[in-house]
Amino acid sequence: MTDETRETDHDEAHGGGLGTRLNWLRAAVLGANDGVVSTAGLVVGVAGATASRSALLTAGLAGLLAGSMSMAAGEYVSVSTQRDSERAALAQEKRELRERPEAELDELTGMLSDRGLSPEVAREAAEQLTARDALRAHARVELGIDPDQLTNPWHAAGASFLAFTVGALLPLLAMVLPPASLRLWVTVLSVLAALALAGWWSARLGAAPAGRAVLRNMGGGALAMAVTYAAGSLLGAAGV
Repeated sequence: MTDETRETDHDEAHGGGLGTRLNWLRAAVLGANDGVVSTAGLVVGVAGATASRSALLTAGLAGLLAGSMSMAAGEYVSVSTQRDSERAALAQEKRELRERPEAELDELTGMLSDRGLSPEVAREAAEQLTARDALRAHARVELGIDPDQLTNPWHAAGASFLAFTVGALLPLLAMVLPPASLRLWVTVLSVLAALALAGWWSARLGAAPAGRAVLRNMGGGALAMAVTYAAGSLLGAAGV
């Protein structure tokens, strides 16, 4: 094995919580991205209808609060459902271990054998895992659940609220702080830059090509701003 290979192996991330941390980070990036796009579309649309700073600030703040609360509530409900399902699965597994331990031991042996262990080694491993903590062993191998790291709906809701808010603040501040003659271009350019960064980072997290992700993200944001600006301009011209 070369030194380079050993270094690569050493740098590789391990640990049961890695997938969970990546999922949280991915959710934060996507939440911030949603905040950028939805708020940018809103304030750019209003800017197409009026140059009033107070109207832009009011619309942007309303969109920020509505979007962040909606994201938080949706995430809370979704993760609460997932947590309830995890708890129910653990309760059923605990009941099965109590009522038919031998059958559960055979089941764990079979699952370990399916993962490449010989029948003898699989049986020995299953017995050792069962003796140490039968519920944790079955939860991890059979259900893919870590009993010590169940999803937390309040953490998910708070993270979504914060991520959306941080993302939404960028187009809101870019629209209300610069002079009237510059605010639209400042907003568009800052939003596109933020979307390029979010696209690059999400692709990096998923080990996917960054170029297409960046272009998709920027294209979606640009389309949203163009559509809402055109609608706002038409409504403003009609005196609505």
